[in-house]
Amino acid sequence: MYDNEYTKWVACWGNATSIADQKEAMYAKDITLRYPVRMVFDGSALRLHFSNITGTEPVTLSKVYVEKTPITFEGNTWVEIQQGKEVTSDEIAYEVKAGTDVNISIYLGEITQMNSGVLITGPLSKGYYSYGDYALSDELPDDFTRNTNWFYFLNTIDVLTKEENHAFICYGDSITAQSWPDYLAIRLWNENIRNVSVIRRAVSGTRILRQYDCITYAAYGLKGATRFPIEMEVAGADAVIIQHGINDIIHPVGVEVNKFRPWSDMPTAADLIEGVEKIYIKYAREKGYKVYGGTLLPIYGWRTYEKLREDVKNQFNEWIRTTDLFDACIDFDAAVRDGKHPEAFAEGNDSGDHLHPSERAYEKMAHAIPLELFAGCPL
Repeated sequence: MYDNEYTKWVACWGNATSIADQKEAMYAKDITLRYPVRMVFDGSALRLHFSNITGTEPVTLSKVYVEKTPITFEGNTWVEIQQGKEVTSDEIAYEVKAGTDVNISIYLGEITQMNSGVLITGPLSKGYYSYGDYALSDELPDDFTRNTNWFYFLNTIDVLTKEENHAFICYGDSITAQSWPDYLAIRLWNENIRNVSVIRRAVSGTRILRQYDCITYAAYGLKGATRFPIEMEVAGADAVIIQHGINDIIHPVGVEVNKFRPWSDMPTAADLIEGVEKIYIKYAREKGYKVYGGTLLPIYGWRTYEKLREDVKNQFNEWIRTTDLFDACIDFDAAVRDGKHPEAFAEGNDSGDHLHPSERAYEKMAHAIPLELFAGCPL
């Protein structure tokens, strides 16, 4: 059925799935979602993964297309995804060419709970939604279409490709849900490293050790022990960069300020280290992955900044830089901080909130990753 040259399933695009921001409309009907996706590899077939893992009721995808090709589920052109579940489409014969974009269109015909999705940004992360059924349309109608960075239900695309190809996972919170993984993908392509995909598994607001089980902060997602095993299930993956932990440090403020953010949630550096060792490194090693640690970024000027948090961050970063439990340290902090005032971003590297980098800084983060990590890739 397929070209004999292509024998291995590898994820070529992927994101996490989490609880959508409940301040937005939670339901939609008669709406088309369209996500242009960059293909990294040549291949002969596709399979798509969809998630309703954070939904509280079943959802029905009425139609799904890759361009004009219908995606089926056990032979059906529609699928119902139960709450808390994920589904994988049938394998679809489809010629894939590296470097091209394909449109994934999802039509939601009936009232659909929009609770399973993720907010991502970056030059390769653009989506659209249109009122009406335009799943098969070449162009979406301007009058009924808007841009979106919310990616609902669709969370991974696998390609049947060459044995040499593999996937590289970027795991983290809002900093990783933003642009640096896209800039890494662009850098690898421009450096002629064409046999590795960058798979982003990142959810804004997430912590290693805690999660919020209240509506107010539900969109901050699942804790590490819950989400990490789910998000490491990536076809063809053999390595992960972990850049996580800043929300554990900046969230607690005391119940007198916010009843959902008690000081008892404030970790020590030892707590964070234990969480990374027992939750992340242990599981990733069991999967056979190489594991890289990414240092946490400057937070000076952030609204909850204080010396206690700075000290915990610095102690945690020092462990990331010196431990032999990682295969390497990616010193994102050093790439974006001010040389004279290392607690702060360098000029031009701060987005303005003193927590998230600017676009220029996200590019610097991508360039802080040594190409040697992709050993065996053609240069």
